[in-house]
Amino acid sequence: MVAGAAATLSDLPFKSLFAANAPGTALDQPATASWADKPMRWAQLTLVEDDPGRFNPSFWLDYFRRTRSDAVCLSAGGCVAYYPTNLSFHHRSQWLGDHDPFGELVAGCRKLGMVVIARTDPHATYDDAHDAHPDWIAVDAEGRPRRHWASPEMWVTCALGPYNFEFMTGVKKEIMSRYKVDGIFINRWDGSGMCYCEPCRKNFRDACGMDLPRINDPQDPARRSYILWRQQRLFDLWQLWDREVRKINPDSCVIPNTGGGATSSLDMTKIGERAPTLFADRQARRGLSAPWSNGKNGKEFRATMGRKPIVGIFSVGLEEPYRWKDSVQNAAEIRIWVADGVANGLRPWFTKFSGTLRDPRWLRVVEGIYRRHARWEKYLRNEAPLARVGLVYSQQTAWFYGGDRAGAKVEDHTLGWYQALIEARIPFEMVHDRLLDGTHMGPFKTLILPNIAALSDAQCDQLRAFVKNGGGLVATYETSLYDEWGVKRKDFGLADLFGAHFAGRVETRMQNTYLRLEHEAAPNHPLLKGLEDTPRIIHGVSRLEVEPLENFAPAPLTLIPGYPDLPMEKVYPRIPKTTVSQMFLQELKAGRAVNIPSRRGNEAQEEFFSGRVVYFPWDIDRTFWEVLCVDHFKLLRNAVEWTGNEEPPVTVTGPGILEVTVWRQKDSMTVHLVNLTNPMMMKGPFRELIPVTEQKVRVRLPEGTRPGKVRLLAGGGSPRVERDGRHLSLAVPSILDHEVVAIDLWPGKS
Repeated sequence: MVAGAAATLSDLPFKSLFAANAPGTALDQPATASWADKPMRWAQLTLVEDDPGRFNPSFWLDYFRRTRSDAVCLSAGGCVAYYPTNLSFHHRSQWLGDHDPFGELVAGCRKLGMVVIARTDPHATYDDAHDAHPDWIAVDAEGRPRRHWASPEMWVTCALGPYNFEFMTGVKKEIMSRYKVDGIFINRWDGSGMCYCEPCRKNFRDACGMDLPRINDPQDPARRSYILWRQQRLFDLWQLWDREVRKINPDSCVIPNTGGGATSSLDMTKIGERAPTLFADRQARRGLSAPWSNGKNGKEFRATMGRKPIVGIFSVGLEEPYRWKDSVQNAAEIRIWVADGVANGLRPWFTKFSGTLRDPRWLRVVEGIYRRHARWEKYLRNEAPLARVGLVYSQQTAWFYGGDRAGAKVEDHTLGWYQALIEARIPFEMVHDRLLDGTHMGPFKTLILPNIAALSDAQCDQLRAFVKNGGGLVATYETSLYDEWGVKRKDFGLADLFGAHFAGRVETRMQNTYLRLEHEAAPNHPLLKGLEDTPRIIHGVSRLEVEPLENFAPAPLTLIPGYPDLPMEKVYPRIPKTTVSQMFLQELKAGRAVNIPSRRGNEAQEEFFSGRVVYFPWDIDRTFWEVLCVDHFKLLRNAVEWTGNEEPPVTVTGPGILEVTVWRQKDSMTVHLVNLTNPMMMKGPFRELIPVTEQKVRVRLPEGTRPGKVRLLAGGGSPRVERDGRHLSLAVPSILDHEVVAIDLWPGKS
């Protein structure tokens, strides 16, 4: 594989993965699953080994009925078999006896008209399997077979070898043959860390010609190859499982528990091509997670899944590293987590561990959520989001630039932008950086690049085309300074759009550094809105030294270099004013030629643009996530509004913190308002739901439609509506957790 800047993602060892996904090949064809788009409310009952003969299946079947759940995931096999399996080494529950709890639940759910999928978990096995098939067991870097970290009587299995490819294929075939379920869901299928077993060593050597990596540096040739080889291996496994179960039931499919944002280890574009539906398995907040994190799941998955149904798994318990799996959360926390997922297009899926009920407090909460969801269902079958802002995420940046520090180097930039957009009440979607073509970019007016450091030349050209066609671009820090393999360029790949060259130096840890707001040189500048009385603000933590490509108008934001912060007698600026711009703005008019240095030589080429670009050569987004400085928030908000240069699809004004999403359905549109106002917003769980008072909503109707009835789904009734051409204005009196403004639409001119 070529390791330099000329390499592309189609070079070996990834070539085989791309070949497998070429148009017309088996992996590229979506599994036949006529049922996938039907369910709106999912239930999951994850049995534990001593449940057979102890738990009450009738109770759960009645609860599925009361919650109006129309699909269910039931424990079947893998670590433990909950049916009378005939497969050697498929460990039956010690309490199974002559029972078939899985079969009994399947039959009961089918009588309720539910979609039924079977859950398997292949990540651990027992001594008999270890003794007979040592090649099934994961091995650590020192060559030792791995005991399970939580259940030491078990062994950790290798995900990439014969245990999954052979034994678990047999398990899935047996389940499908006996019960003809609609699909099989696989939990913990992709491994429990790096494995150095003999099959892995041999398979990697045969594919890549080298030994398995021992270091975690993504620029190490072996590590880079492993990142891609592992993906190929797992996609091959998925394809195998799916093919075998569809031979038995053509309307079924296999759905691995996979996917997510930038730090997900499998290519989301390939997952989006393959899966007929996906289940976002981020079950609750933990630590300092924000309550909007569930909605982020939906946006990330939708970026590559498009209109395919996406289901959001939520736990009724706490999700902290101490894994209190039998715990129950506050009702307010469960409600806000589900509300934010629903507002972002997720179909709810509650999961309960153990069929034995030890704490019933969650039952009424989930029943209330699901029954309300059922009442709203007509307005929750979304066809498309109407957001005009796209927040880009990049798996290749995480893999090859971030490496084992991808959280801090990549994800924290995204989280800062996410929080700012929520606070600004700007509807937005997530965008995958490998889907920047004109078709996928059509809905958006502005793209945000939160330190999307690793971009190919082709991706940079796609972003140029977006701006040329009138799009706005906001970029931060090291965006485009590296190629798609994480190899550093001499200059930004997007230097022409930024209006700046990289000067060769990165200041990674600034101390006591500030920004001067140049009100006199740039009076009433739209990027300084809300900061009119502010002479200077704090800087970020890291910045690049850059040089402008040409003489610009006076910069609205300039550098005040850092100065000592101790002793206190020395805390005064040594250089109170510079001309070093810390925000580069370009308004590139249609029909205006600009000279752009060619990437292929020193000659100039002419291109025509019509968009607006803002580039921050510092980590404003990451610093905002860490510090939450309101001045940084205003700069981020203003940058999006200025580059968009259009009226948004919806504006919502009033007190509090709300997430605002806007959707189109077949015969309606909806505006979701999720009330995140809470002292526990940044450290859960919520103790209570705190209502916000009146919110004024102004909505732009889709072109070619006229409004019918307007409803408030949570508050009930029809609000007083004022109409002005394509715009409707109304007031929402109060919001507890989640309000939906539902507008019936008719064809015709507004």
